[in-house]
Amino acid sequence: MLKVGITGGIGSGKSIACKIFSSFGVPVYDADSRARFLIENDPDIVRQITLVFGEEAYQDGKYNRKFISSQVFKDKSLLSQLNQIVHPAVGKDFENWVEKSAPSPYVIKEAALMNAASEQNGLDKVIVVTAPDALRIQRIQQRDPQRSLSEIEAIIKNQKSEKEFNAIADYIVYNDEVTLMIPQILDIHRQILNQI
Repeated sequence: MLKVGITGGIGSGKSIACKIFSSFGVPVYDADSRARFLIENDPDIVRQITLVFGEEAYQDGKYNRKFISSQVFKDKSLLSQLNQIVHPAVGKDFENWVEKSAPSPYVIKEAALMNAASEQNGLDKVIVVTAPDALRIQRIQQRDPQRSLSEIEAIIKNQKSEKEFNAIADYIVYNDEVTLMIPQILDIHRQILNQI
């Protein structure tokens, strides 16, 4: 079974692309939502995050996202420590999910943070979904009206640039509201099936 990663910057349209792959019968693992689940429910992760960030990391048993975000934006080393706690756990969770998935020629792992396909990340191919920054900002503002423009721009700035994303891509999906997504994804789907 091939393991295919799908990534892209915030507001690029990863989730829409995954829904299209899912409609073709491809199982999709959402790494970001699973990370949120594990951060709240895995006792070992809760313990490690509390050790790094202190008791304020969780309030009434709930992950204090706002507090953690404020800490990691101020101190990149804290972000690195958080990633070192969460990413290996998500990697294990993904492998368990793959084993339990219904037989399929390939599966998709959707994640905001991803490197090029390699043995280190367990992926065989990487798909990057890309869109112009102005369009991404517009989508995020519609989806999350409480986020300020400066907050959105800071998130985009802290993610890989389009050039960096494209450098890790085996396939690129353009979600610019000009090029149709379904034909692009159908073509990638066929290419992947032909490699199996």
